[in-house]
Amino acid sequence: MKKKFHLLIALPLLLVSFVACNDETDKAAEVKEPMLKEENITYTADGVSMNGFVVYDESMEGTRPAVLVVPEWWGLNEYGMMRARELAKLGYIAMAIDMYGNGKKAETPDSAGAFATPFYQNPQMAKTRIEAAIAKIKSYTQTDAANVAAVGYCFGGAMVLNTARMGIDLKAVVSFHGNLVGTPLNKELLKSQVLVCHGAADPFVPAEEVTKFKTEMDSAGVAYAFKAYPDAVHAFTNPNATAMGEKFKIPIKYNAAADTASWKDMKEFLSGGFKK
Repeated sequence: MKKKFHLLIALPLLLVSFVACNDETDKAAEVKEPMLKEENITYTADGVSMNGFVVYDESMEGTRPAVLVVPEWWGLNEYGMMRARELAKLGYIAMAIDMYGNGKKAETPDSAGAFATPFYQNPQMAKTRIEAAIAKIKSYTQTDAANVAAVGYCFGGAMVLNTARMGIDLKAVVSFHGNLVGTPLNKELLKSQVLVCHGAADPFVPAEEVTKFKTEMDSAGVAYAFKAYPDAVHAFTNPNATAMGEKFKIPIKYNAAADTASWKDMKEFLSGGFKK
């Protein structure tokens, strides 16, 4: 009798356990891995052929916000495309853009400087080329045209801040280890929410430049977010930066902690920005 009593108690418990395990299995099955669709594309800006890279999760239905990736001064290389893929995994349609045209890439700091300098001298060039990329990404049926943002790295970070100050029509911009001072701020033109992810030990963006940027934004009464990461220098998000720094004797270096923290800050910022 005692054995039967124990069995009667055990059977319901086993049944509950079985159902719970099945529920967990079903939930796990519902979590789908992204099915990334990648496209190498061509579009035109300033009469120049631009070679971009678009990626999105084709298993998702409906539209989703778009994020442009403006690369470092090396041009659109594998690093820029990697960042676009990571954004697509977050549920965005992402486009790594070609700022220089014809897929041009720099092999040395000297050539990179030569390619990038005209955009600092004539910020309208950057605005025109980023606007061409915006038009291209909006042509995709997967894009929620009311929610387009841009993230930029180093040179790209400076370009997204400059064009935001010039009134480019983006929901938000994020600068990773980019220069902070450029085109003058006109509060009436600024449409974008702004996040700056800054390496606190970046010799290319000294404390004086940080102070000038914050003073300009604060004086205009502009809301923005500024994150500084301890011990991080220029190019801190790029895993290849340490080797490149050693090769060319320039003060750039990867910082895993700052990379992780800044990516998390970007995700939260974009998620909040696209809801407004």
